[in-house]
Amino acid sequence: MIEISIRTLVMYFIILFGLRLLGKRGVRQLSVFELVVIISLGSAAGDPMFYKEIGLLVPVIIFAVIVGAYRLTTYLMAKSKKLDDLIEGKCVHLIKNGEFSIEEFGKEGLAYDEFFSELRQQSISHLGQVETAILETSGNISIYYYPDEEVKYGLPILPVLFELSTVKIQKAGKYACSYCGNVEELPVTSTHKCKKCQRKQWVKAINSRRIK
Repeated sequence: MIEISIRTLVMYFIILFGLRLLGKRGVRQLSVFELVVIISLGSAAGDPMFYKEIGLLVPVIIFAVIVGAYRLTTYLMAKSKKLDDLIEGKCVHLIKNGEFSIEEFGKEGLAYDEFFSELRQQSISHLGQVETAILETSGNISIYYYPDEEVKYGLPILPVLFELSTVKIQKAGKYACSYCGNVEELPVTSTHKCKKCQRKQWVKAINSRRIK
């Protein structure tokens, strides 16, 4: 037990030193690339903590190779935009001008419920409050809002309102397509295709200001 405690303590400081060499960015936010590095470091550190047959020199060499490969890769990524895009990926515009960018949104395999939840946590009640939403390579979502005086009619994302989507328009007014967020002035009608995505499901649009 004493030996395991000592080996664990040694590996703890080796991991700490390794993460320090990765730099602040590698610890502060993890991309897919950085997550692979962290998992690799953890795998290299696990066995030496428990098995005395594995010397401490082996994980130190593995750590050196992993950290060296990381630093080399980040250096090459800084020099080559194509390599950076290949490894880190590109940021994706999910919302433009208060509507879904459906071509980009579909590429990410992001569920509407999941995305709506992210927006609601930022006190957003409908898409007309959002000028642009960008999915960053880190997985975080950056949101740029319309000023209060420029808020447009938009697709409601509150469950109690979104679930009232309908095909039949029983009262004339502004409606938002439940698929792409496109807003149109609709008359009373049994069915109407969205001009942007050709879908037929509509939700009564709202233009309330964001509660800050």
